[in-house]
Amino acid sequence: MAGSVKAEKAHKKSWFKGLKSEFKKIVWPDRKTLGKQTVAVTVITAILCLVISVLDSLVLQILNFLIK
Repeated sequence: MAGSVKAEKAHKKSWFKGLKSEFKKIVWPDRKTLGKQTVAVTVITAILCLVISVLDSLVLQILNFLIK
């Protein structure tokens, strides 16, 4: 039982070491790039929201016309 606990602690330490080394490999974007990408995501999201809203309204109008 005690060996199992030690092995689990060693496994956790090893996992955190691996996690730390992977985080060191991440290349974070600079502020300018991050700003551009944020604006692009926001604009695309707004456009898609508008398109989905228009399509939803059209389908609703068609269904209402067919039901009446």
